Amino acid sequence: MKRLVRGRVPTTAAGRSPTEEAPGTDGAANDGTTDNSTTDNGGGALLRRTLGRSDLRAVPEARRALRELLDEWGAPERSQTAELLTSELVTNALVHTDHDAVLTATVGPKRLRVEVRDFVGRRPRLRVPVADDGTNGRGLVLVQSLADAWGVRALGVGKVVWFEMDGGPA
Repeated sequence: MKRLVRGRVPTTAAGRSPTEEAPGTDGAANDGTTDNSTTDNGGGALLRRTLGRSDLRAVPEARRALRELLDEWGAPERSQTAELLTSELVTNALVHTDHDAVLTATVGPKRLRVEVRDFVGRRPRLRVPVADDGTNGRGLVLVQSLADAWGVRALGVGKVVWFEMDGGPA
C-alpha cells in the first residue's frame, strides 16, 4: 500500500508489502455490497454508503452521515476538516468516473480513516490548481495538506482513495 504523508513523497507503510491491504480494509469491506449501514465495530464505529453514479446529491448526504458518526470524536475543527476532505473524495469519485462509489469511514477513539472506492483503475492526479480553474483541481491538494496521511490503493477493479486523521485534543 502506498502511503502519502503530509510533506513527504509516497512511501510503503512499515510492515506491509505494497499490495497488502491496511488493517480492517479487506476486499470484502470495500466490495460495494453493503449499503447504508452504521454499526459498532468492536470499539469503533463504521459508516458505509453506496453512492449512485454521478449523483452529486450524495456529497452533502455523505457529509451529514460523517458528521453524525463523528459527533463525539476529536476536536470539532478536526471533524469539520474530515467532512471537507470526505466531500472532496466523494466529489472526485462521482465527477471523474461514470460508476457508483462506496464511502467507508472507520472511527476509533483516536483515529479516523475514510475510504472512497470507485470502479475505475485510473489513478487521481495531484495537480497544482490554476487560477483560471475556479474552484476545480483543489481536492487532492486539500487532502494532502490537511490529512495526517492519505493514499491510493489499486484494487482488482478500481481503486480506493483514503485519508486518515488523528482526533487531536478534544
